[in-house]
Amino acid sequence: MSTKRIHELAKELGLPSRDVLATARDLGLPVTTASSGLDSGDAEALRSMLLPDRADEEAEEPAEEAPAAAVPEEPSPKTEPAPVAEQAHLITVSPGVSVLEMARAMRHPVGELIRKLLSMGFMAAAAAPVPPEAIEPLAEHFGFLVEVESPEAEEEHAEVLVKPKKVFDDPPASLVERPPVVTVMGHVDHGKTSLLDAIRQTDVAAGEAGGITQHIGAYQAAVEDRSLTFIDTPGHAAFTAMRARGAEVTDIVVLVVAADDGVMPQTVEAISHAKAAGVDMIVAINKMDLENADPVTARAMLTEHGVVTEELGGDVISVEVSASDGSGIEDLLSMIDLVAQVSEFKANPNAPASGVVIESRLDRGLGPVATVIVQRGTLRRGDCLAAGAVSGRVRAMTDHKGKRISSAGPSTPVLVSGWSAVPTAGDLMEAVKDDRTARALAARRVQELRAKNLVVPTARERLGQLLERLRSKEQAELRLIIKADTDGSIGAIQDAVGRIVREGGGVTVIHAAVGGISENDITLAEATDSLVVGFNSRPNPKARRAARAAGIEIMTYSVIYELLGEMEQLLVGRLAPVQEERVLGAAEVRAVFRVPRLGAAAGCYVVEGAIPRHARARLLRGGIVLYDGRVVSLRRFKEDVAEVSAGFECGIGLDRFRDIQEGDVIETYRVDEVAAQ
Repeated sequence: MSTKRIHELAKELGLPSRDVLATARDLGLPVTTASSGLDSGDAEALRSMLLPDRADEEAEEPAEEAPAAAVPEEPSPKTEPAPVAEQAHLITVSPGVSVLEMARAMRHPVGELIRKLLSMGFMAAAAAPVPPEAIEPLAEHFGFLVEVESPEAEEEHAEVLVKPKKVFDDPPASLVERPPVVTVMGHVDHGKTSLLDAIRQTDVAAGEAGGITQHIGAYQAAVEDRSLTFIDTPGHAAFTAMRARGAEVTDIVVLVVAADDGVMPQTVEAISHAKAAGVDMIVAINKMDLENADPVTARAMLTEHGVVTEELGGDVISVEVSASDGSGIEDLLSMIDLVAQVSEFKANPNAPASGVVIESRLDRGLGPVATVIVQRGTLRRGDCLAAGAVSGRVRAMTDHKGKRISSAGPSTPVLVSGWSAVPTAGDLMEAVKDDRTARALAARRVQELRAKNLVVPTARERLGQLLERLRSKEQAELRLIIKADTDGSIGAIQDAVGRIVREGGGVTVIHAAVGGISENDITLAEATDSLVVGFNSRPNPKARRAARAAGIEIMTYSVIYELLGEMEQLLVGRLAPVQEERVLGAAEVRAVFRVPRLGAAAGCYVVEGAIPRHARARLLRGGIVLYDGRVVSLRRFKEDVAEVSAGFECGIGLDRFRDIQEGDVIETYRVDEVAAQ
């Protein structure tokens, strides 16, 4: 096919190359510089946009050359065109057809179609899909009948993109063994990164040629003649954020616990996230080279959170390792391989490739690149791809050693270049038959995301939907994430809610921990469809914003009987009339001053909303409620004021409370009556 370069077309039209290049980019044509080439159809489309009058004249010429037999002896007036059914030609298009593709099918300049769509109230560039409701009117305007192909195959692809499937319906005979995908989690500074580095070094020492030359977010290690795939980017928060997007990629979780520290807060979070995902868990007790290493205590602490290792009579494998000197690494890899053999992870290597984007970035030399783990099928160079709202074609693939490869089978991590934009981590990648299908699926995903963002249910609406499900289901499960002020409160609440049952239903605690409600708790709630319950515990501003964006209900209590009573009501699908708290504002304490008669005043900076005088207020320390009362004094520059908004400093005095410290948060709120669900 002949091509015409941008600068050649600019010279032909007598226009600056930069203007022609800018117009081509606006049309969505695949050009980057003035030396980029265009096929004849794209060149004609660009010519019609730059010289519309000339294009219109050329478009009229074929009508004058029509055969004489087709022209009636008495031509009808131009103002009364013949019925479309008698004159129109039939064209067939696919769902999601782009403006440029439809222009080519009708052999009309793309500029005319864009102008007509604008007059119909639709904004569409050449590469954008024609709105479904505009396909027939647009074709009729140009004298064509249009038939839209059956969307079954493309709807199947769209379904996979929107709602990924963890288990594929492949015939058993088509399945072969695949390497397990392993994610490492644990508390900060317990040695997750060091352990992964040690595994890399072990793999290189075992004879892997080339070594690790490029970080791609995932890599493979060898055990005998079998491979293990490690993801070294997520951590438990990103791991669950990917699950919330529907990406179920991990087969095994390695929980890293330091032998000197034992179980820490983030260890508990990682355990809850791994259990919620329902994947196999292996405990790696790290830092065994330290003098104060105590693996026995570490294992005992794990039992308090439902992780009972084999040494204590449970079924969770534990391995003692040291990332510093490399001891135990081979044993850990052997145990991972053993779990994989028992679980028999399999996939169909001959199906169209699908997988998950692990991480992505914009590379200076390669453009948009993404680390992809193939879950099913074989990804090959030249395959057309769609991942979420981004399409592309595999221009090049690089393995974890920096080596160019032409194909990648199940559980293989590869760095893929050739995307139209940077895809989002957690999006499902799908190989499709051609570029048109990939672009159509990506465009459809964009529309779905826009529609979803416009109709995100509020927390109260989502709670109503939950109540309806609990009322209508025979087997009902109410899932909770509980944060409280003390370990004693956590234990009492877990025991009490565990006894709340109904016929065919009960309460499941997904995660319980001491501390304030964080953004990670909201992410886990979104992934597991849970309610967040706080007992003398409050969300921080980031958690509140995340909950509003996701429509997650946060229910807070200071009396345990109120908490248990509402959980009983929720489980049977009823909620008594409640009083809903609305946060008015939050201020961070920057300094503390001693004031006569008042005792202590807090010099604050308002970080959210507004602080009204005489409003109900709480003082939070680390997310835990230490005081609940009222604001009795509010000042700016020694003047009493009625309210202070976000972004300003002020002095706040609390009624009968003096234990104020720098870093505390003062939160004001009001209580509104809410109708029963």
